[in-house]
Amino acid sequence: MTELFEDIPVRQDMQTIAFYNLENLFDLRDNRHTNDNDFLPVSVKKWTPKRYDNKLRKLGFTISNIGKEITGKHPALIGVAEVENAKVLKDLIASKHLNSFDYDFVHFDSLDERGIDVALIYDKNAFKVKHTETFRVALTDDDGSPDYTRDILLVSGNLDSEPVHIIINHWSSRREGEKETEPKRLASSNMVGHIITKLKQDNSHSKIIVLGDFNDDPHSNSIQQLIESFGLFNPFETLRSFNRGTVKHRRQWFVFDQILFSTNFLKTSNKNFEFFKADIFDADFLKLFKGPFKGAPFRTYVGKKYKGGYSDHFPVYVVFKK
Repeated sequence: MTELFEDIPVRQDMQTIAFYNLENLFDLRDNRHTNDNDFLPVSVKKWTPKRYDNKLRKLGFTISNIGKEITGKHPALIGVAEVENAKVLKDLIASKHLNSFDYDFVHFDSLDERGIDVALIYDKNAFKVKHTETFRVALTDDDGSPDYTRDILLVSGNLDSEPVHIIINHWSSRREGEKETEPKRLASSNMVGHIITKLKQDNSHSKIIVLGDFNDDPHSNSIQQLIESFGLFNPFETLRSFNRGTVKHRRQWFVFDQILFSTNFLKTSNKNFEFFKADIFDADFLKLFKGPFKGAPFRTYVGKKYKGGYSDHFPVYVVFKK
């Protein structure tokens, strides 16, 4: 793969914050505590070292280019979803297109039934971690048994010396139906509200970024209540269109991947970060280029069939400027 955005001047006054659902980034080992049986060399999907390395390389190439068209450099912070464990994150930041950057990560294992978690990858030169914490969302299935989902991850630190709080999410899917599963996403939304309240009690001027795969659109109740009750701004409200989104299902686009932030990022300031731009990173190389699903994300698998693509989601990003 050749460089996408060469000769773009590096903007020291800008930083990119991104989110990317990596679509089942599992390692090659069997973990008897998680449901990873599909992603083993001996499984029907034949998840081999070659396929694993290919996915790492492709994801690394994507991440290295998010926001680069504007800032001339790789993103400072990348929230990720669907990672199995710390090993896959180590392998990702050591992969071909990321190993020259000073990336590290924050990750905790959750009780998620599929064995997938959220994490934060960060550039150690741009971001200094001060505090990390996870929040469990207590959900139950129809029969009253626990429904273990991804924890919400809070990482607080200094981005180019400015204190910020990052809240990383991967809310419950719509697999059993949008309305049937909505209470689960509302529960996650309520937990995010609880985290924001706590942060603002400590400092009413806290700068907060909420990002993730919400499995809800910007107009959904779970997202709207965060905007209305906690003074967040969602630049992705205007980015969904008939022919654009972050994920495609039954030929319809959705913007399930979003980045919201506190409105103090909209204040003009000479010395602090302010909002500059938000977008979906849907470069052509991430898309299917022919066939009935032309333009949709180029996935690693469709069902059990290996396609060799990147992910079933496009990444999203915001650029902040000092």
